[in-house]
Amino acid sequence: MTDEAPDYFQPEHGLVLTHLLISRDVDRSREFYRTVLGATVVRERQPAILRLHNGYLVINDEGGPTDDKPTVRAQAPADPDVLGSALNVRVTDVRAVYELWRSRGGQFLTEPKDHGMEIRCYLRDPDGYLIELGQATGILAELGRAAG
Repeated sequence: MTDEAPDYFQPEHGLVLTHLLISRDVDRSREFYRTVLGATVVRERQPAILRLHNGYLVINDEGGPTDDKPTVRAQAPADPDVLGSALNVRVTDVRAVYELWRSRGGQFLTEPKDHGMEIRCYLRDPDGYLIELGQATGILAELGRAAG
């Protein structure tokens, strides 16, 4: 745990984007992101908050409506094979991160696949959320041409 309040709690420049995950078991999910992806635990639970490099994950329990969202229930994915949301992680060396996360217990759907514009592969967290691990390749040249 960190001793100082990170920018999640008080953004330096107006806002900080985070990704909320609803979990069946917050402790299990927190430990997956800490152990496999290398996130730093900022807050243990209710909700759990983790810093993952330059972003944050907020992991909270399933539950019923609240006064500020009176018709919304929080629920982890019912079917991990139906994609409604995915965490996209971009790295400079997808194969190295793939091997690191595999060595930490990450179970990938496939090895990294080269799609021309990017190299990518996927794994799931304990609740079935899909995590895309990718490295930009050809898309960088395309974006450079578009900007120029």
